[in-house]
Amino acid sequence: MPPITKNLLIINVLCFLASLAFHTHGIELDEMFGLHFLLAEGFRPWQLFTYMFMHASWQHLFFNMFAVWMFGRIIEQTMGQRRFLFYYLTCGLGAGLMQEIVQAAEYWYYGFAAYQQIDLGGVILPMAEYLNRWNTVGASGAVYGILLAFGMTFPNERLFIFPLPVPIKAKYFVVGYAVIELLSALSQRGDGVAHMAHLGGMLVGLLLILYWRGGGGSRGRGGYTHYDRGSNSWSGFRQWFASLFKKKEPHIDVTYGGRYGQEAAYRQQKKEQEEELNRILDKVKQSGYDGLTPEEKRRLFDITRK
Repeated sequence: MPPITKNLLIINVLCFLASLAFHTHGIELDEMFGLHFLLAEGFRPWQLFTYMFMHASWQHLFFNMFAVWMFGRIIEQTMGQRRFLFYYLTCGLGAGLMQEIVQAAEYWYYGFAAYQQIDLGGVILPMAEYLNRWNTVGASGAVYGILLAFGMTFPNERLFIFPLPVPIKAKYFVVGYAVIELLSALSQRGDGVAHMAHLGGMLVGLLLILYWRGGGGSRGRGGYTHYDRGSNSWSGFRQWFASLFKKKEPHIDVTYGGRYGQEAAYRQQKKEQEEELNRILDKVKQSGYDGLTPEEKRRLFDITRK
């Protein structure tokens, strides 16, 4: 397992165990490190970062970490360690900001600023206490960013999703999840799930990937996305969206820029690395990451870690 994915799993589990241990002594870590509403008394700026390492239950922790383990390790090998960590944290931060925006809109839409108390079905709470209950925890926003990255990097990879009887392609899996989250956000208000935060994580992930692709980016034979810096994000989005519905992806040769007169040996080395990377990623698409030999996994890690 690549190091960033492994350490994210360890940190999240340790934070959850710590919250259980402190709870037995009357100290609620979720209250200190969960993301409170911006206007609540319990809000602190660092919560935009720390909330993604806190979880409400064993089930909440398990499903988030299972997704990090299943998809995060592959995306880390594809992006490289530093970029993957930046991507994960930025998607989590974007999800937190989206949650704050949605809560602020709800606060002003219902005119909570004009009330000192609120009636919750016969239970009267001071408004300050009620707002402090708007507390968000969990890595789901970052996880949804990982799911989006997997769907965009390996759009035709087939996944078995329980309870569906047949496999579906990753691109349809990601689009379906986004639609479900959007419909849930519009129709299931008050269900205790931060649906818009999930969409916020996906949106930030989409913008980051399009920015790195550089106006659509380029693909090797295996469909691997090259995460290069670029500026034409809208053009990149249109090209990516159109490619989802093509039966065959066009082959675009990858060229490496550089100063005029670059050494031929260096260019040849880069070409050989690209060919080897495409061969390994072709194998990943056919048999999955676990189908690689230890040497192929090592080479994939060495080539993409920078």
